[in-house]
Amino acid sequence: QVQLVESGGGLVQPGGSLRLSCAASGRDFSNSAMGWYRQAPGKERELVASITSFNSRNLGDSVKGRFTVSRDNAKNTVYLQMDSLKPEDTAVYYCFVVYMGYHWGQGTQVTVSS
Repeated sequence: QVQLVESGGGLVQPGGSLRLSCAASGRDFSNSAMGWYRQAPGKERELVASITSFNSRNLGDSVKGRFTVSRDNAKNTVYLQMDSLKPEDTAVYYCFVVYMGYHWGQGTQVTVSS
């Protein structure tokens, strides 16, 4: 059974940083794409970042230059480093892994506010 557990969300002031982690379990995901989506109240879920098994990265336009995605295959973990955070980054962040379809974490709240 695939399970994803996120951590690292919270409240941060504008301009601050947070690092999200997502640990996957159930099998070896080193050959699977992983990444993050987010959903703000009243908005559709949007792709934040993804990383393939070859470490090819894709970032959403709104976070390019501020967010970085990385992974540690030995730990089955994907990370999202978020810098220069803005109030519009406030959302629930969901990690995913692609293995015979998408599997999702439970979500972690990120709030950017002074």
